[in-house]
Amino acid sequence: MATATKTPKAPVVEAPAAPAVSEAMALAAAPAYLLDKVDEATGEVTQVPRFRYLPGHPRQVRFDAKAGQFNISGITPLGSSLSFIPLAWRVFQDDILNMGRKLWAELFFADDKGAVCAVLFHGYSVENLYRLIEPLFYDDLTLADVVVKVQAEKKETTKDGKKATYYIAQFSYEPADPAEVAARRDFARDFAIWRQETCTSTADLRISHGYTVPAPELPAEALESETQQAA
Repeated sequence: MATATKTPKAPVVEAPAAPAVSEAMALAAAPAYLLDKVDEATGEVTQVPRFRYLPGHPRQVRFDAKAGQFNISGITPLGSSLSFIPLAWRVFQDDILNMGRKLWAELFFADDKGAVCAVLFHGYSVENLYRLIEPLFYDDLTLADVVVKVQAEKKETTKDGKKATYYIAQFSYEPADPAEVAARRDFARDFAIWRQETCTSTADLRISHGYTVPAPELPAEALESETQQAA
């Protein structure tokens, strides 16, 4: 008489639980410009931006083309050169600062103390900036990926038999720390980077990156009208 053979049951294998999001992954998702700040009284840890920026009012860094020097608001000297990783920039033609319609380059960056600054160039300096932008573009890079170095270069001209000197900005670059690039990229993504004094409705924009003017707030009457139309 044949004996029936029992087929052993396959062991029940439970599906593994979905892995919990690790603390490291959670931190990685946070904007790269945030820093941990500890409250000495309570020990509570909060995250704060490492860059200081009053929207529409960056610190004004000026290039004095007559003296070949940079300064803060015409007062604090910074020397004949600057180095920074740009947050945002634009090249545009406009009549601003009572100087007539010119071709301008406006660059925004964070200085060594974390203050967001803006600096303007015009004339031959803008042409020199283009000479830096073009090779970066064809290498699949932008100004936001490198440390930009700006150096005042002396030039001479003769007018009516008299020699005069002036300075233009020469631009070069070197590799930037990826962590510093990421911090500025995230900040420009989350904040509108612009300068109120140079923002007009008459600008002829050539190129821009990270430059954002916030949309104007609607007056109460217009908002009420839109609400009624939607209803």
